Amino acid sequence: MSAEQILQPLTSKFSAGLALPVMEHFYTIQGEGFHQGKPAYFIRLGGCDVGCVWCDVKESWDSSKHPVMPVQDLALAAKEYRSEICVITGGEPLMHNLIELTKLLHFNNKRTHVETSGAYPLTGSWDWICLSPKKFKPPLPEVIPFANELKVIVFNKSDFTWAQKFAEQVNDQCLLFLQPEWSREKEMLPLIIEFVGKNPRWQISLQIHKYLGIR
Repeated sequence: MSAEQILQPLTSKFSAGLALPVMEHFYTIQGEGFHQGKPAYFIRLGGCDVGCVWCDVKESWDSSKHPVMPVQDLALAAKEYRSEICVITGGEPLMHNLIELTKLLHFNNKRTHVETSGAYPLTGSWDWICLSPKKFKPPLPEVIPFANELKVIVFNKSDFTWAQKFAEQVNDQCLLFLQPEWSREKEMLPLIIEFVGKNPRWQISLQIHKYLGIR
């Protein structure tokens, strides 16, 4: 049997969303945004071409470096934990077909949350969509109206203007968060505090998992 024949079934499952490249999956505390402080099962998928220079999981970018797992196994792993929340993150998770994964998670009574830049079409059935737009590869216009939460990372002063641009495009119920980039937190956080004081629709998100010393 040739290598091509061996890989063909796996490739077929991958394209159909029946198997996905997984960097890691684990149970932890959600550290960011509206649901921070809540226990959640995280599935971090491999693959990203958004290219954030300050990304703290650059090892996720190359999907070929991560094992491909059946989505059924991922759903069963999440089922072992009591929290209802399962967060699909990356990398950029929407590079993949997530219909089957979210269907299985819902079957196991899990709430499906996704953290995405919005740079790829929305697939899957979601209970919560955290949209975190990036200048390196902006979100697709058709994704923006579905965001439950807009989370903008503040790396420099120009990011406030970037944040306001998308605040005008999301739906009226979407929650707005500004989060300092971790390496520039001391510099950016005072500016965020001042901005939120003047623009009270916005809230502050901090990466509390890093303060807690957890993933």
